[in-house]
Amino acid sequence: MKLSLSVRVAEAPGSKEETVMRIEQLVGIAAQTGYEAVCMRASQIGIQTPLEEITGVRQLLKSRSLQVSMVTGDFPIPINDHRGPNALRNITPYLDLADMLETDLIRIAMKKEEDIVWARRSADEAAERQIRVAHQSHTKSLFETVEGSVNVIEAVARPNFGLIYEPSNLMMCGQTYGLETLKQFAPYLFNVYFQNYRPDGTGYRQLRLQDKGGINFDQIFEGLDQIGYRGYVTVHDSPLADTEQAAIQSYNYLKQLIG
Repeated sequence: MKLSLSVRVAEAPGSKEETVMRIEQLVGIAAQTGYEAVCMRASQIGIQTPLEEITGVRQLLKSRSLQVSMVTGDFPIPINDHRGPNALRNITPYLDLADMLETDLIRIAMKKEEDIVWARRSADEAAERQIRVAHQSHTKSLFETVEGSVNVIEAVARPNFGLIYEPSNLMMCGQTYGLETLKQFAPYLFNVYFQNYRPDGTGYRQLRLQDKGGINFDQIFEGLDQIGYRGYVTVHDSPLADTEQAAIQSYNYLKQLIG
């Protein structure tokens, strides 16, 4: 398994659009810490970003020997509102962005059954460019439950359409996320995303990945090993205000689990 750092760790609290750190500094932290890739989001580079800036960031990543594990090309997809599925109606700019960043995976959003036909069309266009399309395990989407996720993937029925496994969202939806879930997801698993939450009586409190009482990462890595997953494991978010410490602490914890 390979470790990736999401640029989400440098987004401002409560925002998917504003950042607290420039991409140049974040890339430096990722490279110095030992990450093999970054997971790009529109807060740093998206379909709205000028071409010359995208090209510059790709050259920066190459100079630091970093890949792009996945790209989320606009703001509505991570915000997860009614506009999220709009990308499926015109997927070309998102594929262009993936090509420019030299990644083969893009994240999309789906809310209603009618989005399935558009997901098929988007996956077909992506396949022409050897790009994969994936939906994250997420609340308030067609991917809230294990069964629902598998049903949607099988309804789309495209080999380059799959899943980003994120256990915290599954837990929030009352789903199990251990070995049996991973076995069901295994044929469709394109990416693994980690953040850590625990119920606090009124909702959920975010924890560092290494904190106990939330997601059972030991159990998850046993499951990932059993299904033979060898792709990216992405640090998605952290409650730490210090972005550098969030990146370093998360890396050290996950590196230990990967072995």
